[in-house]
Amino acid sequence: MLTSKYKKYILNFKQPAGTSRGVLKTKETFFIEINDGNKSGIGECSVFRGLSYDDKPDYEDQLVWLCKNINIGEKDLLKHFKEYPSIQFGIEMAFLDINSETNMVLFPSSFTNYTDSININGLIWMGNEDFMLQQLSAKLEQGFNCIKMKIGAIDFENEITIIKKIRNKYSSEEVEIRVDANGAFTPNEAMEKLKILSELKIHSIEQPIKQGNIGAMAKLCKHTPLDIALDEELIGVIEKKDKEELIKRVKPQYIILKPSLVGGISGSNEWIEIAEKHSVKWWITSALESNIGLNAIAQWTFSLKSNLPQGLGTGSLFTNNIESPLEVKNGRLFYNNSKKWKGEKLEGLSWKVKAES
Repeated sequence: MLTSKYKKYILNFKQPAGTSRGVLKTKETFFIEINDGNKSGIGECSVFRGLSYDDKPDYEDQLVWLCKNINIGEKDLLKHFKEYPSIQFGIEMAFLDINSETNMVLFPSSFTNYTDSININGLIWMGNEDFMLQQLSAKLEQGFNCIKMKIGAIDFENEITIIKKIRNKYSSEEVEIRVDANGAFTPNEAMEKLKILSELKIHSIEQPIKQGNIGAMAKLCKHTPLDIALDEELIGVIEKKDKEELIKRVKPQYIILKPSLVGGISGSNEWIEIAEKHSVKWWITSALESNIGLNAIAQWTFSLKSNLPQGLGTGSLFTNNIESPLEVKNGRLFYNNSKKWKGEKLEGLSWKVKAES
């Protein structure tokens, strides 16, 4: 017989994080714990307000239901929560953890043994020119050779000026640049902006126009001079037949998978299967989870054996993250198993015991 409980946790950014959707100062998340009397497992339900498909008024009520019905089993729970992708991921995480030989080692590998690592990109947030160039300098000093830049919030000409300064100093062989527009371009202006970006030898652009403009996105992907990666476009596409229809119609060069937004590990694996069937490449990105969620994403990602840099360098963004073995060195993510998980900040919060079964 399992019991379950949950708690809310607010992650605080070290510095405001600028995107085309606004400036982020905090990030709300929820932790669930399941216990069989001998061992417990923890998962993270990382709802992303304003972006997640499951950003709904009854979200916390759903967590109460989950905890009260935990004994129906993982498979039926995942079916029940098919419209709550972040809860699905939290369920998968918690069951992987409770069934593991070592807590928090969900996918044992040379990664969790600290003998291998994951190539990741360095993230540069939007801001004025000095701020963005300062971030770039720091990332290069830290050993990153793949940079992801958020664009679309400041003047496009200023953003191009910044990228030109990078390219004048570093070739595309020395520093790979990915840009993420978060849907900031209009369909009418997107192609011209893609042409300008392509001249600067950009690797790819994420979501140049807002999700839902399928016809316009398909046209862009067909004629683009710059590889396009779908990101937000995948959110809310739940059924496998709808996923395949989207890929067949739009034919992107890449898709980007955030497990908290697309149905956890099982939902992401389904996207990967479809993408590879249609010769579409992919990489994995975190969605501002705490280190608990990031740990699950990283271990699963390593098991996929992708050679592309992954978007998993978000563990150091918060002042009150859960201390973990995850660490970034020389542009790579490691699981330093000599370090211990320190959950004092987590344990100091009140679990919602009303939800125990």
